[in-house]
Amino acid sequence: MLSKKERIRNAVEGKKVDQLPYAIWTHLPGIDMDPERLAEETYRFYRKYDTDLIKTMNNGMYAIEDFGCEIDYSQIEKGGVAKLISTPVNSVEDWKLIQKKDLSECKAIQREIYSLKLLLEKVKDEDVPVIFTVFSPFTTANKLCGNRILKDIAEGNTELIHEALQNITDLTVQLVKEVNRIGADGIFFASQMSSCDVTDEKTFEEFGAFYDRQVLEASSGFCDTVHCHGTNIMFSILKDYPVDIFNWHAWESLPDLEEVKTCGKCIMGGLDRRDITDRNLEKIDEQIEACLESFKGVKHILAPGCVIRYPLDEQTLKYIKEKALELSKDRI
Repeated sequence: MLSKKERIRNAVEGKKVDQLPYAIWTHLPGIDMDPERLAEETYRFYRKYDTDLIKTMNNGMYAIEDFGCEIDYSQIEKGGVAKLISTPVNSVEDWKLIQKKDLSECKAIQREIYSLKLLLEKVKDEDVPVIFTVFSPFTTANKLCGNRILKDIAEGNTELIHEALQNITDLTVQLVKEVNRIGADGIFFASQMSSCDVTDEKTFEEFGAFYDRQVLEASSGFCDTVHCHGTNIMFSILKDYPVDIFNWHAWESLPDLEEVKTCGKCIMGGLDRRDITDRNLEKIDEQIEACLESFKGVKHILAPGCVIRYPLDEQTLKYIKEKALELSKDRI
């Protein structure tokens, strides 16, 4: 039997796997601000559901804390989202406040790095790949200003925005190189601005993709993943990103299973997280079958398109892997 790391590496490289690789992840509200508890719970989640890949479960706003933002996380446990309470960027002119930072001076990011170190120590003898969650610079910038960056761009004075984006990018590159150095097998690069529901392709190319590529090219991992968040994603742009693994909201957004293969990368996805939350086992069965028909176990990691929302149902989460192994037996 292959180790989990061998299984994922084979999937990335298009080689034969011994069983269908599988991964799931969720938020850890009330835990993810404590690096020790975050590492422990991430490890516990991995062991409980026997995933083939570990995605770190960092809180979704860590990237903006060191730029002076205050965030309320209290609603996540109830199925809500984190809320920005205060930010230094309240006008176009305020983007000049987003200056260059050295990784060593960023307490929030150092908290996440410390948690990663603890997690890597826990799995050092288990040969399972770990990928660290990193947010795209455009995503970070939009969160930082309370989702007003497109309004600021529309005002036309974009020089300060570009300078801020470059400073955010430079810090993110430092982070990526550090997590590679300490042993992460790649990054989970979350792009939340690469949807036509959010902006247009021309704007995304200038303010998003240009900076994304700098970050992605800095990583030396073997399972670097782009997470294309949302519906109506810009597949024509994202498919050419320099990553090993492509993850998107399958069944919620195009491309379909056949088109997504044209990116040439290992595909991580195929499960509709809404059906997982709704415990729709019949739909889950259909999706696993569709994946087996399309990918035939080659360059594929069965996974949801995004985090599984609360409340989690342990029976359903365990069912997915059991069913995947049952349906894929003698077929890959």
